[in-house]
Amino acid sequence: MSVALNSPLRSVPSTDVERIPGLVADLRTHFDAGHTRSLAWRKQQIERLRSMIREHGDEFAEALHADLRKPPLEAWAADLGQVTVEASLALKNLKRWTRPERAGLIPIPGRSRIVREPLGVVLIIAPWNYPVGLLLSPLVGALAAGNCAVLKPSEVTMHTSAVLARRIRETLDPDAVRIVEGGVDETTALLAQRFDHVMYTGGGRVGRVVMRAAAENLTPVTLELGGKSPCIVDADVDLPVAARRIAWGKFLNAGQTCVAPDYVLVHESREQELIEQIGVAVREFYGADPKSSPDFARIVTPQHHERLKGLLGSGEVALGGGVDADDRYIEPTVLRGVSPDSPVMQDEIFGPILPILTVRSRQEAIDFVNAREKPLALYAFTNDPEFERQVVEQTSSGGMCVNGTILHIGNSAMPFGGVGESGMGGYHGRHTFETFSHRKAVMTRGVRFDPKLMYPPYSERKTRMLKRFL
Repeated sequence: MSVALNSPLRSVPSTDVERIPGLVADLRTHFDAGHTRSLAWRKQQIERLRSMIREHGDEFAEALHADLRKPPLEAWAADLGQVTVEASLALKNLKRWTRPERAGLIPIPGRSRIVREPLGVVLIIAPWNYPVGLLLSPLVGALAAGNCAVLKPSEVTMHTSAVLARRIRETLDPDAVRIVEGGVDETTALLAQRFDHVMYTGGGRVGRVVMRAAAENLTPVTLELGGKSPCIVDADVDLPVAARRIAWGKFLNAGQTCVAPDYVLVHESREQELIEQIGVAVREFYGADPKSSPDFARIVTPQHHERLKGLLGSGEVALGGGVDADDRYIEPTVLRGVSPDSPVMQDEIFGPILPILTVRSRQEAIDFVNAREKPLALYAFTNDPEFERQVVEQTSSGGMCVNGTILHIGNSAMPFGGVGESGMGGYHGRHTFETFSHRKAVMTRGVRFDPKLMYPPYSERKTRMLKRFL
C-alpha cells in the first residue's frame, strides 16, 4: 500500500479546534483514574509502538519520501530507527528505572527514598525535518513514565502527519494518547490548555511562544531549538576523512538537521584542500549530478527553497550552487569568502549550504564560537588531545563530537539537548523517562522511638546536643 505516493494529499489534515479542550480533559480524567500507572500497561503501549514502526515502517518511509524526498535508508536510520531503539531500551530497563531509589541517611531515624511518578498529561510538539522520530521517541519516554500524551505532528510534512494520525489511532490506547493535526490555530488552541509538561522541538521564535503559553500554567518545558552549530577544523587533521564526515553530516536530509554542521572554521592553510575534499566526498555520495541521485533529499517547501536560494549570494560559490525551484532542489553547496556579518551567518541555515571561514589560530576559532550564541552541537576535528581538551573546556554547547558529526546524538546513554538559545532540558533513553517523571522525595519513620530532643520546650542542653550532629 502506498498512501503517500498514490494518494497525494491536497490539503493539510486538521483537528476541529473546538474539540481540543474536551480532548485534553478526557485524557486528564483517564490519567486521574490511574489507568496508566501499571508497568504492564506501560510496556504494552511501548511494545505496540515498536511493532507499529517495524510492521508499517515502509509506509512511513513512503510518506517521508513524498514530503521530503527522503531516501529510504535515511528514513530508517535517522528517523524511524530512533523510535525502535528508544522503545527497546525502555522495555529492557523500565523495571529498573521505576524502582524506588535509596536516598542516604540523616540523623533523624527513618527510611528515605526517591519515588518516580508520572507527571500527568503531556504535550509533544514535533518538527517537520524528522517528523516521526522527533514525535514518537519522546512519546516512548512519556509512556514509560506512565503519562497520557497529546501529540502534535508538523503540518508541513502533511503526508507523514496523516500516516502518523491513522496508525497511532489504530495502535495505542485512545484514552491515553491522542493526536492533534493542523497548523497554527490548532497549536494555539493546544497551548491554551493546562499540561503537566510540554516538549517542543523547532525554532527559537516559536519556542518563545511555547514558553510564554506554558508559563500561564507554570508548566515546565523542554525546548530543543537548534542554532548555528560550528565545525572547527584544525591544521593537523586527515582532511579526506574530515571532509567526508563533514559532508555527510551537512548534506544528510539536504541539510535539514538541527545538529548539522552550520559553518566551518578551518585554518587558513587548509581551506582550499578542504573544499576540494568535500567536493570529492559529494561526488562519492551523490555522483556527478546530485539532482539525479536517489540518495539526496529535497527542501521541504517552496518557501524554504526561496529562503535558501537567497543565501547563496553570501559568498563565493566554491562548490555546487545549482537550484531548481520546481523540484525544490538546492545542490550541495560550499561558500568561501564569507563575511561573519553576511546573511548566511545570521540564522541557522537548515539547508545544504556550507559556509567556510578561515582562521589563523586555534584560539581565534574558539573566540569566534564564544562570541555567538551557544549552539546545539559543536564539532572539532583535530589529532591533538590538548586542543580537544581546550575546545571542550573553553566552549559551551548542547553536545559535542570530536572527529565526527551528528553521531553523538545516537548514544541513548547521553542526554540530547541544548543550552542557552539552543534550548533547555534533555532527553534520549533514561533521560526522556526522567524528563516526564517527577522525582518525589518520600520518608518513612517508625513510631516506637520518638526522642523529645526535637520538640519544645527548647533548652540550652538541647541546643548543645543538636550542635554535636551539625
